[in-house]
Amino acid sequence: MKASEVRELSTLEIQEQIESNTKALTKMRLNHAVSPLDNPNKIGETKRDIARLKTELRAREINTKK
Repeated sequence: MKASEVRELSTLEIQEQIESNTKALTKMRLNHAVSPLDNPNKIGETKRDIARLKTELRAREINTKK
């Protein structure tokens, strides 16, 4: 997910995405520990997506306080 795509989402959608991506990341990590994933780079991509979502959410919080 690109940063431009994240900016288009509503705050509620961002929070839902964070929650679903976090669950998916946990599941991927557990599956990878048991047997190797087909694409282990997916773990890093998911972590970066979560970071992008959290960054945009925090930026919105800061802008509403000003």
